[in-house]
Amino acid sequence: MIEAKVALVTGASRGIGAAIAKALAADGFAVVVNYAGNANAAAQVVEEIKAQGSQAMACQANVADVQAVGALFDRIEAEWGRLDVLVNNAGVMTLAPLAEMPPRVVDEQIDINLKGTINTLREAANRLGDGGRIVNLSTSVVGLKLENYAVYAATKAAVETLTGILAKELRGRGITVNAVAPGATATTLFLNGKSDELVERMARMAPLERLAEPEDIARVVAFLASPAGGWVNGQTLRANGGTV
Repeated sequence: MIEAKVALVTGASRGIGAAIAKALAADGFAVVVNYAGNANAAAQVVEEIKAQGSQAMACQANVADVQAVGALFDRIEAEWGRLDVLVNNAGVMTLAPLAEMPPRVVDEQIDINLKGTINTLREAANRLGDGGRIVNLSTSVVGLKLENYAVYAATKAAVETLTGILAKELRGRGITVNAVAPGATATTLFLNGKSDELVERMARMAPLERLAEPEDIARVVAFLASPAGGWVNGQTLRANGGTV
């Protein structure tokens, strides 16, 4: 068994997930960098973590696939013998008015954002050590209710509900379950398909008048995964610079 505490970050090959993986590594965790398809990007994150002097490994799994998620947790237990933190970051987002959203795109967002989170939460509830931490990624659009975000925000609203309920279901084990809901963040997922004018307008929605950087969100997640965050449980933290 590895001596360091082990954290699994889903969708950690880029963006907020990569920043979270690096932040947890800096806090002394051995990090499992999960990815769906971009093996090269995941390997780069692992190398950067190892260059910091921390331990990391890349593990491929589509979180929407129940068997793949089970195999992912099996591999972590086989290679490192423990799991202390789960961060559910993997997600997809497609924007369109609800009336124009293709059924296959609806299914994709539900499968990855919602069912994928359920799949990893189920495994974590059965395998996480006592005193562990679970952090789910939501979105501040749940509060803003912006046009074109209906399906994406709906999946994340469900994740917030899952968060509060699982926190109660894990009573007596010292495991906290929380969600972090970023606002507009400078990632490929957010910037893709948006005009410079729209990005600027969304950046100014926050009183701090800028987009978040992935590291801003990673620091909030790292707090919840740390001993300092141990009395926060069943909550959703809206890390959005004051937008909502």
